[in-house]
Amino acid sequence: MIQDYLKAGYPALCLLTQEPHRAEQLLPSEDWNFFSWDCLQGIRDLQSMKMVEEIRDPSQALSWLNELHDTVLIVHNLHLFLESPEVVQAIQNGVSRWKATGCCLVMVSPVINMKPEVEKFFHVIDLPLPDDQELFNLQSELGKAHNIKVNKKAARAAKGLTEFEAETAYALSLIRKGYFSTKVISEAKSQMIRKSGLMEFWEPADIADVGGLNSFKLFIENRSKAFNPEHNNLPQIKGILLVGIPGTGKSLASKATASILGWPLIRLDIGSLKNSLVGESERRMREATRLIDAFGKAIVWIDEVEKAFAGTRSSGESDAGTTAAMFGHFLTWMQETRSSVLVMATANNIAQLPPEFIRAGRFDATFFVDLPTKSERIEIIKIMNRKWGSDIPVGCSDRLNGYTGAEIEQLAKDSLFDGLDQAFGALIPLSRTMREDIDSLRQWAKTRARLANTPDGEPDEQRKIRPIYKKNSVNESGLNDD
Repeated sequence: MIQDYLKAGYPALCLLTQEPHRAEQLLPSEDWNFFSWDCLQGIRDLQSMKMVEEIRDPSQALSWLNELHDTVLIVHNLHLFLESPEVVQAIQNGVSRWKATGCCLVMVSPVINMKPEVEKFFHVIDLPLPDDQELFNLQSELGKAHNIKVNKKAARAAKGLTEFEAETAYALSLIRKGYFSTKVISEAKSQMIRKSGLMEFWEPADIADVGGLNSFKLFIENRSKAFNPEHNNLPQIKGILLVGIPGTGKSLASKATASILGWPLIRLDIGSLKNSLVGESERRMREATRLIDAFGKAIVWIDEVEKAFAGTRSSGESDAGTTAAMFGHFLTWMQETRSSVLVMATANNIAQLPPEFIRAGRFDATFFVDLPTKSERIEIIKIMNRKWGSDIPVGCSDRLNGYTGAEIEQLAKDSLFDGLDQAFGALIPLSRTMREDIDSLRQWAKTRARLANTPDGEPDEQRKIRPIYKKNSVNESGLNDD
């Protein structure tokens, strides 16, 4: 991978990776002698794997390279010693000599953390994570040793893991299941998100708990086939925006989408990514999208997105510059990512969203979620009676006209304590207190969004959706078993 840089006489490279041992295995090539240094083992010859010098001081290790020709010294965690003036000076003194003698210093590091005095000398390159073939080969070697058949689906599920993480996930699968299980490997893969501290996993919602919204359900079901390897010629959807009245099931529909596709549900909280240190918020946003790309095949849920990016339209906001930078990176990532990721964003107030966020082409579809229709209210009543053990008569659907799904659920819970009539009297629906806002939102949606609900004016047979949704058994990372 670095032969071109070595032939061109690059004296210093920074290799970004979290797999230092894999870097040692992949980098050696003909025409150069490869050595490795760390602060505990000193200098080792990578061909014989024997220690050649007990040099533990980093500045002395760099000076050792000065006496050689056509030699590459791979140094581990040197970025931790760059606060030392001796190390900085050793790099400055050595660069011109290394270039003249065909030598190269390769700093293996998980982050770019260089001092201004030396950053211009280094060329930064990334060590890619293992690809599908490498992961499959790793699985084949482990399976052959234990006489276990390989599972290509499980190998694809390990995409985004380091070689070490994939090997341990495969081993855990053999211990738990006796074969290479996609479910076990996906659970191990969820550690990528958990360890980052930037996002969190949520339990997908059962599609059976979503009352109505048949147009939205059918839209997702029809386009889910594009994520099947057999239909790789079909365009994959990247984002869906759900706009509507609070409590109408936008968040629930987002979580149910993960259940339909059988994918894990990752909640991206933009507010939690913000940090008071200059540039840290933008870095955390870049790291979050990088992790999502590495993870692959996931629903990324952003709730109340208009609040998440509040401040991008007003220079008066104290953090407007930070929020705008995070917003710009997110839009670019969403447009350019090639990972199988579906962004589900919800919004209550469309007026607060920046125009560039909802422009044509940014989202594959924008759905307006209105107050439930009569047929949907009947369905929601049945769901709530089943969920809470309440006894709301289906005939109350007319009386519940103007109530959101969340309000019907609250009615079901209150009725268990206060009785149905008293619960009705105590609950004032949003359709009364926010009448003007709802009318304005409906007017906006007429020509700008698809309707997620099924209008009551359609014939009964068109209101019904085929029973194509099955209850999925999901694990904590949201993925189906094998």
